[in-house]
Amino acid sequence: MRKIKYKKGRKLQHITLEYTGSHKEHETEMQLFVYDDADVVEYEKFTVQALNSCFDYTKNNWLNVHGLNDINLIKTIGAHFKLDDFLLADILNTTKRTKLEEQQNVLFFNIKSLLPSEYSDNISVEQLSFILKDGILISFQEKRSDFFTHIRERLRTHAGIVRTKKVDYLLYLLLDAVMENFYITIEDEEDKIEELINLTKKGADPVILEKIENHRDNFNFLKRSIVPLRDSLYYLKTIKDDDENGLIQKETFNFFVRLHQKSLELLEQIESDMSALESASNFYFSEQSRKMNEIMKTLTIISAIFIPLTFIVGVYGMNFENMPELKTENGYFVVMGIMFLLVIGLIVYFKKRRWF
Repeated sequence: MRKIKYKKGRKLQHITLEYTGSHKEHETEMQLFVYDDADVVEYEKFTVQALNSCFDYTKNNWLNVHGLNDINLIKTIGAHFKLDDFLLADILNTTKRTKLEEQQNVLFFNIKSLLPSEYSDNISVEQLSFILKDGILISFQEKRSDFFTHIRERLRTHAGIVRTKKVDYLLYLLLDAVMENFYITIEDEEDKIEELINLTKKGADPVILEKIENHRDNFNFLKRSIVPLRDSLYYLKTIKDDDENGLIQKETFNFFVRLHQKSLELLEQIESDMSALESASNFYFSEQSRKMNEIMKTLTIISAIFIPLTFIVGVYGMNFENMPELKTENGYFVVMGIMFLLVIGLIVYFKKRRWF
């Protein structure tokens, strides 16, 4: 069973512009927000033809691209904003791990958004990429989703401080929204772990062990997704005094420090949950061993009871002619009585010794 959607993908050359994800049925659409403290303008059905006319470089501009199937559109955006082809390739190639890359006047960030699948134990994966330039933030999503719905509402209604800040603060909000999906996924996994632990206490079905291993794979995948995110956020945290491009305001660095702390908390929670899975696995094998011991004990007691009976039957099964008991009138009943009393005596003895 394939646990993670497109966890593995076809390897491409670093400069090859080809979408490698699984959401190929989604049409590429764009949405633009132009805002400042005083006003916000939203272009819902934005087209590449409006790139020159709708952007206001005296304000903040957020261009959100849904769907990565239209390679020509991605190329046009890259050419308009003078983006390196290597960055465009990283946007389209979903097999890349989370990373942060700083170029002249450009900050590139990509991240995996993970959410639990609705009808299975799988984890759904979507790659999101962000391009930060002076006054411009471009976000690329594989499909239309509601990750950023609350942020759009904050822009429209002037809630919070987002419209009073530069686009670097908006980048922080978007990353924070994606990281919330990690919490949702981990909580969902924890609920399933709790169910597995309860199942291990009720029985030792081999399916339980398979589910434990499946969830262990999920947690390992979560960990592999968060570790590079932690490293990237740590890099942002450390360049506060050495940021030559000035794309991130000094006061905004503190918000990215919070994200780094969140990544550490997520990793700690994953380690704790993996320990719980290990405990569930150990309990499963302990329960298997206990049941096997119970079976062996029962078989041993039965064998211990029948050994003396077998001995008596063996003795009187010998065909010697000179065996006085064979000619006793009530010999059969006497021997059966002795065998019966012997069984009762052994059972009482085993019971007193608490062997069963």
